[in-house]
Amino acid sequence: MKKIYLIFFVILSIFMLYSCGQTSGGSGSESGNGADELKDASEDELHMSKADMLLSKMTLREKIGQMLFIQPESLRIETEDGQVKADTSSVTEFTEAMAKTLEEYPPGGIIIFGGNIESPDQLKELVNDIKADSRIPLFMGIDEEGGMVARIANSPGFNVKKFESMQKIGSTKDPKNAEEAGKVIGEYLRDYGFNLDFAPVADVNTNPENIVIGSRAFGDDPQLVAEMVSAGIRGLHSSKVMSCIKHFPGHGDTKDDTHAGFVSIDKNWEELEACELIPFKAGIEAKTDMIMISHITAGNITKDGLPSSLSQDMIEGRLRGDLNFDGIIISDSMAMGAITERYSSGEAAVLAIKAGTDIVLMPENYTEAFESILEAVTRGEISEERIDESVMRILSLKDKYDILI
Repeated sequence: MKKIYLIFFVILSIFMLYSCGQTSGGSGSESGNGADELKDASEDELHMSKADMLLSKMTLREKIGQMLFIQPESLRIETEDGQVKADTSSVTEFTEAMAKTLEEYPPGGIIIFGGNIESPDQLKELVNDIKADSRIPLFMGIDEEGGMVARIANSPGFNVKKFESMQKIGSTKDPKNAEEAGKVIGEYLRDYGFNLDFAPVADVNTNPENIVIGSRAFGDDPQLVAEMVSAGIRGLHSSKVMSCIKHFPGHGDTKDDTHAGFVSIDKNWEELEACELIPFKAGIEAKTDMIMISHITAGNITKDGLPSSLSQDMIEGRLRGDLNFDGIIISDSMAMGAITERYSSGEAAVLAIKAGTDIVLMPENYTEAFESILEAVTRGEISEERIDESVMRILSLKDKYDILI
């Protein structure tokens, strides 16, 4: 009798396993929930689902870190008698002490400057070591505009193509030259481990007294600059490198430099639309991944009197609202005089995020900015939903470029 029951149990088990196989994902016509849904899902939905999955597992500290983009030097935190000791020398190698900071204060991106570059092999090692030690994959960014601002091309020992200036490319009036420049720059950036270029410059160089833009811009004709910017974005994208156009709402008609201190423009929105905004609109249509917002104060546009990078009127009202930009908004460097003369690192970071900025670039004091944002969320000044909104944009973009693997 026991033998009969045993045989019956085995047969029943086989039957049940076979039935389950027919109803849950085999090759039958009624099985296809998972596979068919993935097949029918759009590419964006697939990206969002992966970003959603990662977001749900992240701590608040990790989320906040994604909204901070720093230099390698910010990972070198040295203390003496309990006080942070400043070390302004350039980082050229990744150390164990930096790895500990990276774990405690995990940023979303690292930007490399000329001082961090000694040789091709050293640069690759530095970039790869930093990337390998981060739990959440990083944006690795660099200012490689071509011309006077090209951290790699202007470093000795690098066998890459150099471009005289973007103004020179603009003077050809052929967007194919800007696209080729973007492609070439993107290709060698990928070779050195970068996935983001803070370029192309979308400013229109209309002021002869401008001391900060000059030949970095494609020219003084907004329509020409618009065509060149769009082409440059296409070139970078063809090399699978992200673009970040700058410096919104336009730094071409200024005399002063926000690196040094306060800079303002007198134009109203309609005047900007007739010139400065034309390349930015073209860049948005060309699917730029990021827009860098400057620290210029625009008193005839915003009511708050704040630098654009801290102004909700400019970010949410104009860039998001009027221009319908739904990509990542990153501030210009928060270590610039226009910010540091008026705000602490913590104050500036909190104001920028409250205004709608997704990523705070290069706070002068990284840990202060990080902790200040965390405290603002803890006390309810910034909601975690607001943080999640930006982090979702960030993770989705990283997934789009296959960084989240």
